[in-house]
Amino acid sequence: MEDTPARPTIYGYRWVVLLVYALLMLITQLQWLTFAAVASEAQVAYSATKIEIDLLSLIFMLVFIVMSLPASYVISRWGVRVGVGIGAALTAIFGLLKGVAADSYALVVVGQVGLAVAQPFVINAVTRVAASWFPIHERATAVGLATLAQFMGIIVVMILSPMLVTTDSAGVPELGGMLTIYGIVSAVVAVGTLVFLRERPPTPPQADAEEERLLSWSALRHMLAQRDMRLVLGLFFLGLGVFNATSTCVDQLCEVQHLSADDTGLVGGVMLIGGVIGAAIIPMLSDKKRKRRPFLILAMLLTTPALVGMSLTVGFVPLVAASTVLGIFLLGGGAPVGFQYAAEVSFPAAEAVSQGVIMLVGQVSGVLFILAIDAIGIMPMMYVFAGLGVLMVLIAVMMRESPRILTGDASAAPRD
Repeated sequence: MEDTPARPTIYGYRWVVLLVYALLMLITQLQWLTFAAVASEAQVAYSATKIEIDLLSLIFMLVFIVMSLPASYVISRWGVRVGVGIGAALTAIFGLLKGVAADSYALVVVGQVGLAVAQPFVINAVTRVAASWFPIHERATAVGLATLAQFMGIIVVMILSPMLVTTDSAGVPELGGMLTIYGIVSAVVAVGTLVFLRERPPTPPQADAEEERLLSWSALRHMLAQRDMRLVLGLFFLGLGVFNATSTCVDQLCEVQHLSADDTGLVGGVMLIGGVIGAAIIPMLSDKKRKRRPFLILAMLLTTPALVGMSLTVGFVPLVAASTVLGIFLLGGGAPVGFQYAAEVSFPAAEAVSQGVIMLVGQVSGVLFILAIDAIGIMPMMYVFAGLGVLMVLIAVMMRESPRILTGDASAAPRD
């Protein structure tokens, strides 16, 4: 007598898994941007140049380019428990190293490199976690909440770092307390992840959770053969690159408009707050309506005027308004819905592979766009970004709806 397949079951424990995973996502962002809001204090504390302090953040982008696909392969081949477990262990070890060796710039760099290696093992698992624990009509919501945690990590570190830096009797900044606190919190979250994270529920939430996935080169060949996956890669190459470059160089944009440092912080901050708002609402609506394409088109349609506004408007209030809209729709809407759309149209390629490729192209374009800003200036590139916004709308319009979300059948094959 043949065994009958287990009936799909949705477990309440999926929210526990998502919570511990999202907290680890938050910690990776906190460790990445530890020094961003206290760069001047770090320069004094380490007797370092501005470039040496900027390197502490840039390391993450450079290492991600190298490690994204290997991390995705590990997650796809050996599962979330192993892949994310590696990321959690590295986060704990190197987060604590930064706290213990806070007075040594060289050892802090080592800590940042270790944490940078950990990042893709965590971030590239987001759609795999969603597919393992959530039915297809909840997956964009799950990805959106995990993405929201990333934005919250950036907001938290920007607020906390300046508050946690102390000075000695001579007025020299001391970073040891801040790095120790971050290290302990990172270790606690990492241990919690290792304890509570599960690979999959006893029975799958949907039939596709148990289906065999294509890995490595087979997955890449399959993905690139799909028209809609090629389009979404182009969309993320432009969109994620534009965000990485704009958020990194927002201080230059504000300097051109003669805004203060406080104003600059607010312009960058509202972009992230907008991302939190968008990630909390738009992916959930996408799941509720069981559609991806209209929300991607909407996100790109409103991203374009936001980029035009950041290019052409003069003054603090218009710039804040444009930055908020960019955060809501490019970060909070386009990114998580796009991640899930890519996982669906590239099926049966492993989710971590599609996620890894998307993040890789976004990091590469981000570096290229930042180099272009350094070469020709922020304002000429903002005009270019506004033009790319129009191109992103056209790409989104050319996409077809995910057949898997349309039918509610998680195993529906993509159309060629």
